[in-house]
Amino acid sequence: MTLDPNELSSGDLYGYLSTAVAPRPIAFAATVDADGRVNLSPFSYFNVFSTRPPMLVFSPIRRGRDGSAKDTLHNVQQVPEVTINVVNYAMVEQMSLTSTEYATGINEFAKGGFTEVASKAVRPPRVGEAPVSFECRVTEVIALGEGGGAGNLVLCEVVRIHIQDELLDEDQKLITRKLDLVARMGGNDYCRITPETLFEIPKPLRTCGLGVDQLPAHIRNSAVLTGNNLGRLANQEQLPDAETVERVRSLADVQRARRRGTVHLHELAQRYLGEGRVMEALAMLV
Repeated sequence: MTLDPNELSSGDLYGYLSTAVAPRPIAFAATVDADGRVNLSPFSYFNVFSTRPPMLVFSPIRRGRDGSAKDTLHNVQQVPEVTINVVNYAMVEQMSLTSTEYATGINEFAKGGFTEVASKAVRPPRVGEAPVSFECRVTEVIALGEGGGAGNLVLCEVVRIHIQDELLDEDQKLITRKLDLVARMGGNDYCRITPETLFEIPKPLRTCGLGVDQLPAHIRNSAVLTGNNLGRLANQEQLPDAETVERVRSLADVQRARRRGTVHLHELAQRYLGEGRVMEALAMLV
């Protein structure tokens, strides 16, 4: 199926975009208006976009029914400051409750049962229950349109970072596996980031992977090896040398697989990859 966005209703277009572009982190944004009234609302059109300067960007979308702006957008235009609070599993139901369209002036901290903690450098409070909170100054608001569904990019420079102490290791580094983060999917779906769902992929930051195109054709065209398998093999800087190939081919399980044929050899290589024995897997295949 191929779709032209201009031929879709706003609701259908939102459904395709928000379901396909996922998971999305959640900006739990606290703002104040010119009278100091506090608003707290979640936004999943959100991410980090710069390190120096440290910049977060989220997008309050205009209401689809009438194109009106939400309180958060009005607030950052009046008082260009915001705290962006990270959402974990322990608070996700309360966070969802605050997305209710309460009347202007209603404090969603109270509705959601959250604790207001005074910020150090900005006027909006931060969420005491959040594992990580960012105090930000809004540097710019970029309107992407005026009609229903139009986004407004709120560019936020981070001026303070607050992290719960128990989430840090002995070197004061943030531990991913302790955060228990949640992310937004399409519809009513969320996902939870647990140690069981995390996996590591070696990044070629200081090396130059040889690339799938440099793998021998029988490896590239394997009926057993997956795209992920090929990506892991091709992340090596070079093909194994003759000494390594000879050593690996002398292994008993490799010899058995070679006698049984290509499929069995590729299945063994796949098993080696699962065990982290990447160069040995490559050596038995070349």
